[in-house]
Amino acid sequence: MLSMKGRPVTSVYRVQAFADLAGVTVRALHHYDRLALLRPKRTGAGYRLYSLADLQRLEQIVALKFLGLPLKQIKTVLDRDARALPEVLRAQRRALEEKRRRLDRAIAAIAGAERSLEPGKPVEPALLKRIIEVIEMTDQAEDMRKYYSDDAWAELTRRREAMDDKTRDIAMEGTRKWQALFTDVTASLDDDPASPKAQALLDRWKALIDEFTRGNEEIAKGLGRAWQDRGNWSEPMKKMSEPFGDKRIWEFIRKVDQARQR
Repeated sequence: MLSMKGRPVTSVYRVQAFADLAGVTVRALHHYDRLALLRPKRTGAGYRLYSLADLQRLEQIVALKFLGLPLKQIKTVLDRDARALPEVLRAQRRALEEKRRRLDRAIAAIAGAERSLEPGKPVEPALLKRIIEVIEMTDQAEDMRKYYSDDAWAELTRRREAMDDKTRDIAMEGTRKWQALFTDVTASLDDDPASPKAQALLDRWKALIDEFTRGNEEIAKGLGRAWQDRGNWSEPMKKMSEPFGDKRIWEFIRKVDQARQR
């Protein structure tokens, strides 16, 4: 945190003196000025003059930057009503907690692999694969965060944290069910949407969605938002979703659902 301990206090400071006082670089002060984040007064000749009020604002900037907020967001927070700050801090705390959970899961996976290693014996590929799976899973979860409400994400996070090897196998079985369903729908694209066979496929489709959402409407809405925005997913997420991106299948299911509504 910034400090004036042991330094003389005056009413105004030139940029170098203010940088020395605050413990930041002149370059940083110039950057904050360009962003209109910290705008000092100017002399008639154009020299920057900083005050103690500028030091207080700089302390706020440094504190929020340390918490991980982007500079543009910091400017918005500091320029708005101070009552908005708790909301921003709450959101940032949740983001940091999620990152901590991701790191904890990765550390646990690595520690488990370390315990399984035996001196002098080759490394089992399954151990390294497990570490990769955990890290990829947490990275994918981070990509999906923006699509869900706080309550929905808290529920999904609780489920992930409660996962053990058995429940992970169940989750993988859910993926296999989707793959099998897409294969069956592909083979039925020429069928009548109102036929019993097509309607049975829709039943399976809805059952798998319910299996994921567990009746939670907020999770269902987030899932819908995520899929609608899949064009903006990260490349690993896009690659993972490739088997489920056939537009013909989605159009067929839509028609089957419409046939049911009639």
